Amino acid sequence: MVIGLTPVVDVLLMEEHTFNVPKGKGIYSLILGLDEDKYIRIGALGMKKFPAGYYAYTGSARGTGGFARIKRHLAVASGNNPARHWHIDYLLSLTRPKGVVLTCTYLEIECTISAAIGYMTPTIDGFGCTDCGCSGHLHFEKDIDRLFNVVIEAHKMDETIQKVYSF
Repeated sequence: MVIGLTPVVDVLLMEEHTFNVPKGKGIYSLILGLDEDKYIRIGALGMKKFPAGYYAYTGSARGTGGFARIKRHLAVASGNNPARHWHIDYLLSLTRPKGVVLTCTYLEIECTISAAIGYMTPTIDGFGCTDCGCSGHLHFEKDIDRLFNVVIEAHKMDETIQKVYSF
C-alpha cells in the first residue's frame, strides 16, 4: 500500500467483526448497520434516536497506531472491549459493522471527507466532532449501496487507487 500525499482508497467489506487490519495511517469511514429504531444514550450528548438503516462514521487513524484504531472499534462492536471513551463506542455494540473505507494519507482531511458525506446524507448532529467545528462525523442512509457509493466518492481526493476486498 502506497502512503503519501496522493491518498489510496481501500474498501473492506466485512462478513464478521474481524478482518485483517491493514498497515498504514490515514482517514477511515466505518459503515455500520442498525436493524431497528433505537434510542441510545451517547455519553455527554445524551439520549438520541437512531432510525434503522446504515451509518458511516468518519474518523482519523493518523496517530501512532494508525489503522489499528479500526481493530479497537471492532472489538467494542463484538463485545470484546467494554470501553466507552468516544461517541462511536456507544453505538458500536448495537450495530453490525458492514465495511470500512480507508484513505492512506498524512493529510488532515477527516473533516473534509465527513463534510462531503454530509453533503449527500443526513448528519447526526454533534456526533464524533467534539474536537473540531463540524456539525457531526456520523451520517445516515437507508440504502447501504448508496451509502457505500457516497462514502467512496468522499474519500476520493485527487487521483486515487481503489481496491475492494470482501471477507
